[in-house]
Amino acid sequence: MAGVGGMSRTGRGRERPRAEIAVVRVLEKRLGALPVVAEFGRRLRIAEIVDELCPVRPVAWITHGEVIEALVANRLTAPAPMLRVQDWAAAMAVEEAYGIAPELLNDDRIARALDAVAPQLDAIVGGVGAAAVTEFGVDVSRLHWDLTSISLYGAYPEADEEYPAPRWGHPRDRRADLKQIQTGLAVSGDGGIPVFHRPYSGGAAEVAQVTGAMTALKKIAGPRPFLLVGDSKLISYTNAAAMNAEGVGFVAPLAASRVPAGLFAALPAGAGTAVDYAPARDASKPAAARGSYRVLEDGGMDLHGPRKTDPPVHLRRILVYSTANAEGQAKARARKLATATGELDRLVRTAGTRFHPTADAVAARVKTIAAKRRVRAYLRIAITEDATGKPALTWHFDQAAVDAEVAADGWYALLTNLAPGQASPEEVLRRYKGQHVVERRYGEFKGPLAVAPLFLKTNRRITALITVICLALLIFCLVERQVRQALAPHGGMMTGLPGYAPARPTGRTIFRALADLRLIPAHDGNPATIPKPVGVQARLIDLLGIDISRPRWLNP
Repeated sequence: MAGVGGMSRTGRGRERPRAEIAVVRVLEKRLGALPVVAEFGRRLRIAEIVDELCPVRPVAWITHGEVIEALVANRLTAPAPMLRVQDWAAAMAVEEAYGIAPELLNDDRIARALDAVAPQLDAIVGGVGAAAVTEFGVDVSRLHWDLTSISLYGAYPEADEEYPAPRWGHPRDRRADLKQIQTGLAVSGDGGIPVFHRPYSGGAAEVAQVTGAMTALKKIAGPRPFLLVGDSKLISYTNAAAMNAEGVGFVAPLAASRVPAGLFAALPAGAGTAVDYAPARDASKPAAARGSYRVLEDGGMDLHGPRKTDPPVHLRRILVYSTANAEGQAKARARKLATATGELDRLVRTAGTRFHPTADAVAARVKTIAAKRRVRAYLRIAITEDATGKPALTWHFDQAAVDAEVAADGWYALLTNLAPGQASPEEVLRRYKGQHVVERRYGEFKGPLAVAPLFLKTNRRITALITVICLALLIFCLVERQVRQALAPHGGMMTGLPGYAPARPTGRTIFRALADLRLIPAHDGNPATIPKPVGVQARLIDLLGIDISRPRWLNP
């Protein structure tokens, strides 16, 4: 029973002060990396470029550019399926950072923004990429190109023909049950910055996209010459001829299937010149444990066109030996030979039983083992039948064929149109070795930025959303590059990052470290305030040159 005068009565008759409940209107909001994302977006002119190309009516509450910038921030601060963005905006300090009321980021407004920007994506990507080059001084003299696939939920039976269409293909995530769309990415050798991207249909052949990408990259690079580095699908007669005609240099590996038979096996032991290069993954290892490389230039090779009148394109061919590759190939061969041996020996015992009762059944099983274990090149078999028709299997590995493969271990070939005066064989290898950076960026594209299988109503919106994600990746990588550049004079290492001892900062650890920043919204006539960052957060803010005391980070 309630007492009198603000007192309550206990079970023993004594009274004590009753707790008073005060209604507090001021709640903290998550700020996270919003000031960083907003400032980098401003410098890249994302909203400005989008609004120039996709204007809205004067009565609109927010522009398409503002919506796209907010979606970029969403990808970088809440990497999850893009649902209920307005709830994310209400929980985060989006209104304070971007001046956008959360309820304006409803599903319908987002859909209209994606529909609006879709026809202008090439111009948007080109404009933002050029801004990255000029504003942040990104060196685009070497660009690395590759494609990856994105799986899609849904059937998409009536795809818009003006945009990349979902198709069945060979998805990198092995989701063969889902259709896919593809994305090409070009990243700079300077910091791995994704200055260009383009979506493609799910069934598009990678080799056929190189010329279009090269043309777009020339616009971003301007008058600067650049080198295009890619995988083996960069190499075709059409692509090589086009790059020669445009004065674009390139380096790419020759597909193993196109290497002349016996080329590597015929090389003498120890052939090639040692290269003063060590992979970054070996930097902390003792010198004796690091991988090493040798290079050897042979007479090159000619690519022939589809018509007899097409002039051949002559390319330099650099043969490269890698101790790490040789060790890996030897271990892989030993594993597959051991596995195949066990399966073949088991088949010897079961030949003629109910499991493999006929010679045809035995032969079919041998074929399956040879293909699955990739031992067809050196597997030799004999299947015989006795008087009752019972089959028997004998087999062995052709040691000469195995030895020929062993002799080629560690070798691969690079093709380039760079003249000897532009790059020695050693320099060709060094320029190619940065290709891993594009694979790393794809890992971040599908990891921290959470590109799980997508589901949107139209392929038009899928295409636009891929651009949103790639713009987020651009900021993600620029942030990493700026922090690393600032730390370079001090050894490049940083302490206090989440879950790590002193380490080189990555975009992933930087954004995780900033995720706990908070903002106290304006209340009772007091402006919005931010508790002063300390520790690693304060250090990162300083390295990035962000003034988080400003109430609106988009203001000039």
